[in-house]
Amino acid sequence: MAVTTEMSARNGLQGSMNGADPGALVGSRRHRRAFWVVTFAFLMVMAMGLVPSPLYGLYRERDHFSAFIVTVAFAVYAVGVVGALLLAGHTSDLYGRRRLLLPAIGLSIVSVCVFLASKSLPGLLVGRLITGISIGIAAPTATAYLAELHKAGRPQASPRMAQLAASAGTPGGLALGALVAGILAEWVAYPLTVTYFVFLGALVVAAVGVAVSPETRVAAKPAPRYRPQRLSIPSAERGRYFAAVLSTFVGFAGNGLFAGLAGLFLAVTLHHPSLALIGGVLCGMFGAAAAAQFLTITWSITRDLKAGMAVMVIGVGLAVLGVWLHSPSLALFIAGGVLIGAGSGAIFRGAIGTAASISPPERTAESVTGVFVSAFVGISLPVVGCGIALSRGVTPKITILVFAIVVTVCIVLAAFELFGRAAKQVSATPTANTGQTHASA
Repeated sequence: MAVTTEMSARNGLQGSMNGADPGALVGSRRHRRAFWVVTFAFLMVMAMGLVPSPLYGLYRERDHFSAFIVTVAFAVYAVGVVGALLLAGHTSDLYGRRRLLLPAIGLSIVSVCVFLASKSLPGLLVGRLITGISIGIAAPTATAYLAELHKAGRPQASPRMAQLAASAGTPGGLALGALVAGILAEWVAYPLTVTYFVFLGALVVAAVGVAVSPETRVAAKPAPRYRPQRLSIPSAERGRYFAAVLSTFVGFAGNGLFAGLAGLFLAVTLHHPSLALIGGVLCGMFGAAAAAQFLTITWSITRDLKAGMAVMVIGVGLAVLGVWLHSPSLALFIAGGVLIGAGSGAIFRGAIGTAASISPPERTAESVTGVFVSAFVGISLPVVGCGIALSRGVTPKITILVFAIVVTVCIVLAAFELFGRAAKQVSATPTANTGQTHASA
């Protein structure tokens, strides 16, 4: 019965369990190819989120703006992401996955063209806003699209590969963007032009690939009426859902500090202004987030969250220690960033898995949108707060120390909410909760 239900849910496939097409049992080769095409497209759109970060030093030299303006650019990007997530992140549930992913890639291409055409601060801010909007649409759309393509291409396989591609795509794409931009900024002529041409080409290839990929969710006719984002989580699961959202916010707060201000800390406090090094540090952090998801693929959601929180605290501590030593340590700072990334990656995988497991099938994009909103709010608010502190004369050392204290306190509170209450429930109803724990694992 379960296999029959799963097969009947597929879109774009020929045949059925009791039809004349035995090949349907192994799924559609076209959908399997499209899975990797969409994965590539998702990575390229997400990469644009961090492409400008290693370049901010060049922008500051060219346009003569302060470190605070860097945080403003980051905030504008975050506004675009969160606004698009809330207004359009769920719309692929209504109108189709490919129909939304293609415009998202198109917006990313437009943002690259703005970066190339404009040589002013307003152009940088407009480009960052458009980048944010494209990511806000693409992230939940690609997450749901990958799940459906994987189910159609490999109907009898575990959904873990699709969950991994979706959750690792965000930090993996960000890591790729930072690394490539940092390398090009350090070693090629005209880095503010060449870098964007490289990603423009990749995005065009991604758009062509998605355009010829199969749709997995066709809109009803007549097309459903647009409605703003709303949360459709079963009432019995809302506590678990919001706890996962909270942990994601905390996990990505550490990423936000590094993504927005790593260049400042490396150049001013640690005296290492290399643009390639800035890109490498950001790549190490977000690459560790993606690697952590591969390494924990067999772990339960609870184990993911616990390990992620513990590693986050250790990483924040190492970063602070690296800055506060009498002779600041670049190695400790980088190690702290890598552990922060690994911790946030484990937390994010657990949160995405939680949202996907408790979401009604027809509202997957809507449910995971909440997780992405918390991630991008977490990645933006702390860095803006740090930028305000720096603009008012607070030293980078004090800024990172206060940030570390706040993040650690939030992690402790989130852990208490997630695991303290769960422990009480297990002790109260051991039999029922044991079954639920195994099911969620």
